Amino acid sequence: MIKGIEDFQKMNKDNIEATVRSFGEVNKGFQAIATDWTDYSKKAFEDGTAAFEKLAGAKSVEQAIEIQSTFAKKAYDDYVSQVTKLSEMYVGLAKEAYKPVEAAVAKKA
Repeated sequence: MIKGIEDFQKMNKDNIEATVRSFGEVNKGFQAIATDWTDYSKKAFEDGTAAFEKLAGAKSVEQAIEIQSTFAKKAYDDYVSQVTKLSEMYVGLAKEAYKPVEAAVAKKA
């Protein structure tokens, strides 16, 4: 009976350690995502400010339309690129967070 209790305690300890490692990976992943999103937001703001300054200096309506069109295309392309990058980061986060659980399960089998 004592052997069964010891085995149960070891299993619980292994599960807790796997959970802690998993939460650690999730924390690191969310920090990386937040940092990346912050960097993107700063750059998008800077790009928007630069485009506004160019618009303010436009000499004609045609030039203003060209500046706005160029800015809109670049902003859209940057956004799509960022969303793609973030989705890849979320997939990587899920994989990394699952590894400690996967290892704990494999140990028990």
